[in-house]
Amino acid sequence: MGDKAGTRVFKKTSPNCKLTVYLGKRDFVDHLDHVDPVDGVILVEPEYLKDRKVFVTLTCAFRYGREDLDVLGLSFRKDLYIYTFQAYPPIPEESKPHSRLQERLLKKMGQNAYPFHFTIPQNLPCSVTLQPGPEDTGKACGVDFEIRAFCAKTMEEKNHKRNSVRLVIRKVQYAPEKPGPQPMVEMTRSFLMSDRSLHLEASLDKELYYHGEPISVNVHVTNNSTKTVKRVKISVRQYADICLFSTAQYKCPVAQIEADDQVASSSTFCKVYTLTPTLNNNREKRGLALDGKLKHEDTNLASSTIVKDVSNKEVLGVLVSYRVKVKLVVSRGGTSFIKLLLLFCSTAAPVLDPPIDTNLIEFDTNSFTPDDDIVFEDFARLRLKGIIDKEEDC
Repeated sequence: MGDKAGTRVFKKTSPNCKLTVYLGKRDFVDHLDHVDPVDGVILVEPEYLKDRKVFVTLTCAFRYGREDLDVLGLSFRKDLYIYTFQAYPPIPEESKPHSRLQERLLKKMGQNAYPFHFTIPQNLPCSVTLQPGPEDTGKACGVDFEIRAFCAKTMEEKNHKRNSVRLVIRKVQYAPEKPGPQPMVEMTRSFLMSDRSLHLEASLDKELYYHGEPISVNVHVTNNSTKTVKRVKISVRQYADICLFSTAQYKCPVAQIEADDQVASSSTFCKVYTLTPTLNNNREKRGLALDGKLKHEDTNLASSTIVKDVSNKEVLGVLVSYRVKVKLVVSRGGTSFIKLLLLFCSTAAPVLDPPIDTNLIEFDTNSFTPDDDIVFEDFARLRLKGIIDKEEDC
């Protein structure tokens, strides 16, 4: 299928094979001033439609408890945003011009296909998954976006998995266009009964790092005290602010180094340490924030969250940040440490570079002919490989 020319779209069919949803991509970028629009097409069997309407729902939800604990009507899930679009019959005031992909799909599918579109609000959080433990079952905690399509006489009518389509999408952020200043922090510590001090200065070579990129930490120590620095400890820590009914912060080291470098009294020391935070080295840590994932794909450590407005924290979900901590262990004097803030961003290219299509969708924008074909990334093909269960959402 990879050798076939044409535009690739994602396709998901309901278990009863009456509804099919087509999407051009599953990653939608938050550019801070706008979010990529969600547009697609739903195909319905005409004899199944009858006198019913076609609805498509976009939901942003925060699951903060295991799915198997949802009993007695209690659910550890909070819906941050729900919007329902009526695809058929269309509502004139909600109609918008069709995208190029929608035009091509409608032309290919015929009169039983209906377009739909959504605009994701800018204040919604990005997709984040909290890493489950070995004993956890069901859907992982975190923030996710889901599209659900169904036929019904009213929006409130109950639907079942067999006659509806559920498809998980992701809201992501790319690296900022202009990186910030080089992080640098210094501190001076004095000891009891002594007028001589210990000076520590730490800096990073830049503020912005991509996943899998090594982080260089430059440590400079001026030891004017009578103490001896016995060890140097450096760690990269992930901070996750859980914004739900109240705000709580969790921290977890994702990379660390402990060196037996000593700094004697009345001497100086300078060295560059290198750390590389990766998910492969942290897969056993329960609750670690990861970028939102699809069931058949691996992911990485969660990217740093860039927020324009933090006034309404109830819809922010999970805010992720990273800090480098430099700690000096001093003989008979305790410890001294400082922290540096850094941005840990997606492996996608910065905004000023040509965007990278993470969905492997090939759009032929240079020409269009009547014979131009569409290649479907059919989820049924994944089910045959045993990657996705037929009754579950993708």
